[in-house]
Amino acid sequence: MRLGKVVKSNSHCDYVVQLDDQMEVMQPPQADDYGFGCFVKLENPGVRHWAVGMIYNSQLFNPMFLSNGPRLSSEPDPMFAPDLIVETRTLLGIVLIGSIVKAGTIAYGCHGIPRVVVPVNTPAFIMNRDEIYHFHLNQEQRPQFCYYSHLLRFGGSFATQLTQQVLRELADSQLFSGAEQRALEILCKELSWKHTMGAMR
Repeated sequence: MRLGKVVKSNSHCDYVVQLDDQMEVMQPPQADDYGFGCFVKLENPGVRHWAVGMIYNSQLFNPMFLSNGPRLSSEPDPMFAPDLIVETRTLLGIVLIGSIVKAGTIAYGCHGIPRVVVPVNTPAFIMNRDEIYHFHLNQEQRPQFCYYSHLLRFGGSFATQLTQQVLRELADSQLFSGAEQRALEILCKELSWKHTMGAMR
């Protein structure tokens, strides 16, 4: 599902995506379609894949907030105000954590900070379960989770909660099994313990 498009960046691995609204698409994404910790891919379909990121923040932009100008006493009638445009926007903070590499019929993830700069207006899409699974495989098709420390450092004010939530969702998804599943659960418990002890200090 398409979320919107890149409108700016705060750093090389911190991008802002503006959510599509009813003025741009017939079926804009709903609140339940995206959220904190969702995996996102930035790509031009059929042209180029740029990066994989994760939603770590959101902002509601409303230019009418604290506006001291004159206001209408009731809602405007669209018949008499056809050019009235709603200027409220939803902005999503995306931290880049890698990219997906396709080699023939095999797809795998390359974790870390992408080298390329993602252009403005690049579409952003929510990743499905299969794409998330392949992103967590390395070139040898073995499970990997190499963006752990990167997410803790660049995941914003909620980096610990974000990493903990992602670990828990990956563990609960049953995408992995055996030793890899146990490793995920151990990471979850370790991060939860560190977070709890840090809050007690």
